[in-house]
Amino acid sequence: MTPPYRRERGLVRPYVVTDGRAHPTRNTLDLVTLVTSAGSRPVHGLSPEKRRVVELCRGGALSLAEVAGHLALPISVTKVLISDLIDSSHLTARAPAPPARLPDPRILQEVLDGLRSRL
Repeated sequence: MTPPYRRERGLVRPYVVTDGRAHPTRNTLDLVTLVTSAGSRPVHGLSPEKRRVVELCRGGALSLAEVAGHLALPISVTKVLISDLIDSSHLTARAPAPPARLPDPRILQEVLDGLRSRL
């Protein structure tokens, strides 16, 4: 069972934070998806959790996992909050940089052979 989330006035279950929704509106969010604040959109009218996410992301790009850690919320709840904020244009998301690929060993061998022939 998911432990309750503690808010200033007591315990709040995660489904209350997400307005009863269990799935985000977009299926493209991953643990390493980077989110940043989309500018100076007004935060009035947002829930305290959504407002906190926007404030966290104003300092620079954070991964979804980092946001969940700062909020002490489960990843699934954080995905719902972030997808709502992307839909409302408060946040922008992008995939992380892909891992670097190693060069083809044949090319490295040709470079090495070329260098050796000059010496």
